[in-house]
Amino acid sequence: MTGQTDVADWWRTKIIDMEPGRIDLRGTPVQELIGTTGFAQMIWLMVVGEKITGPRADLFEAALVSAVDHGPQAPSIAAARMASTCGIGLQSAMATGLNMLGDVHGGAGEQAVGLYRIIETAGLENLVPCLDAWRAQHGRFIPGFGHRFHKPVDPRAPRLLGLVDDAARTGAVSGVYADIGRAIQARLAEERGKPVPMNIDGATAVIYAELGCPAPLARGFFGLSRTVGILAHAWEQTEQGGRNKGPTPPAYRWTYDGD
Repeated sequence: MTGQTDVADWWRTKIIDMEPGRIDLRGTPVQELIGTTGFAQMIWLMVVGEKITGPRADLFEAALVSAVDHGPQAPSIAAARMASTCGIGLQSAMATGLNMLGDVHGGAGEQAVGLYRIIETAGLENLVPCLDAWRAQHGRFIPGFGHRFHKPVDPRAPRLLGLVDDAARTGAVSGVYADIGRAIQARLAEERGKPVPMNIDGATAVIYAELGCPAPLARGFFGLSRTVGILAHAWEQTEQGGRNKGPTPPAYRWTYDGD
């Protein structure tokens, strides 16, 4: 970096170019995008750098819609609601909820995409050794499967897989990852002797894998989706009021393990 470009070159981006009176996003004037491009399509354009249309765009939007909320007991939502009663403002409450998304709450989609791709590379005939190797490295939980509340079926998963099947019939996606997800689900049911739900992380991971997303983007898109629920709950709690609400009503106490 030398001469007059040393400051300009400090940040380099292909996302936005602008000057007074002009804003181009990924090479397209913003005024051409406004009113012609859906929000989900805009997200894809900004993040991935290419346009998404047709059944692929429909799949992406379906994945975003499906993961927006899971109620006040979800840690991200609960944190946002509690924060809203502490006088910190709506955006800070949203940030509090979003910051609760990590490897356990919110990260399973990324892990599931990684696992699906391992199985695709190895071939479905090697499903069992792949699962064994995953467990040996990561522990007994298979990401994207099982649910503490929705048993035996997470109602979101069959719908999302059905949409993948529809898109695969048009040639928009391969359908390979839907087959892998179903094969994992069947194997886990065989192991446990009872149905095992594919959860929202596993189902959206099928879509993100079908769309060619790098695994970390599955987590990023989940967080973006869940931010909608975080905003909704933070605003609802703001309207309801309350001061310094904790995770349980005041009459309930914690267990003290000291002497």
